[in-house]
Amino acid sequence: MLPVSIHFAPLAPDYDVVLSDVWGVLHNGVAAFPESGDALARFRAGGGTVILITNAPRPAEYVAHLLDKFGVPREAYDGIATSGDVTRSVVAERRGQRVFHLGPERDIGIFEGLDLTLSPLETADYVVCSGLFDDEIETPDDYRAMLADMRARGLFMVCANPDVVVERGHRLVYCAGALADAYREIGGEVLYAGKPHEPIYAAALAAAVRTRGADVPRERVLAIGDSVRTDLAGAKAFGIDSVFVTAGIHAEELGRDDPDPAVLEKILVTAGVRPRAVTRRLAW
Repeated sequence: MLPVSIHFAPLAPDYDVVLSDVWGVLHNGVAAFPESGDALARFRAGGGTVILITNAPRPAEYVAHLLDKFGVPREAYDGIATSGDVTRSVVAERRGQRVFHLGPERDIGIFEGLDLTLSPLETADYVVCSGLFDDEIETPDDYRAMLADMRARGLFMVCANPDVVVERGHRLVYCAGALADAYREIGGEVLYAGKPHEPIYAAALAAAVRTRGADVPRERVLAIGDSVRTDLAGAKAFGIDSVFVTAGIHAEELGRDDPDPAVLEKILVTAGVRPRAVTRRLAW
């Protein structure tokens, strides 16, 4: 049985690079977690490199600005790798094509400066999904007819945010991953731009290597996140260790104040993952 509430300081000397999740680790969509930012800042002060790795369907610069608003200190990280930037690279390769944007207007910046035409679904060459149009009131069930129409036309989908749900304050809202999974279940072709898939990890590690000016063996890289499906599974697939933060999207099923060890063990065994350590909230 894995112990819970381990501090980060005893683990830090074993790693040169941390790939840290953002939403659920550094903030909850409303406010920052000061102890988490402090822990990453202390790791950097000791010579470590921190790259934030997020399924945000937006460019890194936008995420940095949002973190500033939440109060996450710049001292907590060296760089940011986003699924939005991976998505942009995919769109850039399909230059000149017509894109249907499935997602909220606030994500439109993902297309800025790219050679494409935003079009209605009826005339699109493919789809970029960044989320639900209104994640405050909608669910994936509201999109059944649209997804069926996309499948009938054989449209390819780029999922700019593979998260199924994300914590907003003390509740969960659906993300693009929920729509992408529903589309794939009916036979649609989907490219997932973010965690737990390899492209975003490769981009993050490349950023860490550029920062350090030297290669980093994967046994010296640690992922930190609150999602078994994305953070822990992605770390395992990429061949790196992980730390599981339980006070994120799994908080309700684990117990918000005191994670149930039996439930925790069942979740990890079912997912086939084994983090290096488990902590309720990242702290030094």
